[in-house]
Amino acid sequence: MAEEQKEVMQDAEQNNSADSTNLPLIPINNNLDAPDENQGKEEKKSRGRKKISKDDSSRLSEKDFKILDIQKTQGQEELWRIIKLVAPGTALSAAISDIVKANNGALIVVDAAGLDKIIEGGFRVNCMFTPQRLVELSKMDGALILSSDMKKILYANTLLAPSISIPTKETGTRHKAAERTARQLQTITIAVSERRGTVTIYYDNMKYLVKNASEILSRATESLQILEKQCEIFEDLLLNLNVLEFTNLTNLNDVCLLIQRAEIILKISSIIKKEIIELGREGILIRMRLRELIKDVEKEELLVISDYTKLRTKKTKNLLSILSFEELLEIQNMMIALGYSQSDAIVNKGYRILHKTELTPVEIGRVVKEVKNFSALLETPLENLEKIIKNEKKSAKFQKDLVDMKEQVMLGKKI
Repeated sequence: MAEEQKEVMQDAEQNNSADSTNLPLIPINNNLDAPDENQGKEEKKSRGRKKISKDDSSRLSEKDFKILDIQKTQGQEELWRIIKLVAPGTALSAAISDIVKANNGALIVVDAAGLDKIIEGGFRVNCMFTPQRLVELSKMDGALILSSDMKKILYANTLLAPSISIPTKETGTRHKAAERTARQLQTITIAVSERRGTVTIYYDNMKYLVKNASEILSRATESLQILEKQCEIFEDLLLNLNVLEFTNLTNLNDVCLLIQRAEIILKISSIIKKEIIELGREGILIRMRLRELIKDVEKEELLVISDYTKLRTKKTKNLLSILSFEELLEIQNMMIALGYSQSDAIVNKGYRILHKTELTPVEIGRVVKEVKNFSALLETPLENLEKIIKNEKKSAKFQKDLVDMKEQVMLGKKI
């Protein structure tokens, strides 16, 4: 099983980063002439780490996780915003595609504060942006300047003169100017290579190489096939957990296997989501299928975590979210994130099953608080349930629902 999991992870990571030129928004080293000698050593250490420390759950506070979440969210939003600019179906994408087909080059810059100080020559256009106009103006030498909202073409045939003290790895004049301008003004620049027919987007200290839509679609389809297999395994594990919970035979390994599979699914889905954004309008069918596959995965996982974690649910989820694909293959990491050691006994609080009944969240909270665990709940007399739920009819219906669900579970049906 471990070998199969490793193969799946390798396939998923290969789909996401088979070629370094396909990596989105590559951070550019700010000190290219003097690289950090310790960087290679640190990277080797991090690659060798497979298990999170047992003390991680106590060292990392909710404030730490909140800061990490904010930084991660901001980075993703910036990434998606920029990729959407050149996704198939947009006006800018159509213009760039026509420029490439015509074997022309282009340097496109989005207006920003201070841009007027580094441009020379050219002429003012100040017309509404259309793909046709941009293509025609790109036939002239020099940079094209778009308004900050990218709805107007402001200047054409201009010369960019950013600071030459800004380091760059690029070799061509057009790409050097694009990268330095993006870093100097923290704006978006797009360089279209006349010789290679490639399109590169620069923003601040990041770089993104635009890929062919058919290539992205092929990778997204392969990733989706991997995801479908993982979802099938998740459903089997969920059916098995249902039986174990109603028969009071659940063990820590069963719980960890299900959480592990859910995290793998969510990581693969995040890869596909990025590819969907790159596909633009051509990714509609992939998006629909993805939504169908992962519809309730995260919800089920959170409820399972709520049932078994010794920590706060959010803290366990955050510990799991920082694990890499390789680290997810270590079951012990799931145990640590839940606050357990190998020999610890587990208790099922019952949140997941109770959420499938008609009880309100407040009533579910009262039941869990009073009864303590799910196996005891199954043996609780009706009169005791009435005292907890404080509604005679709802208590009777709740008890009947539990009996019905147990029958369905024992027949191998979903609940």
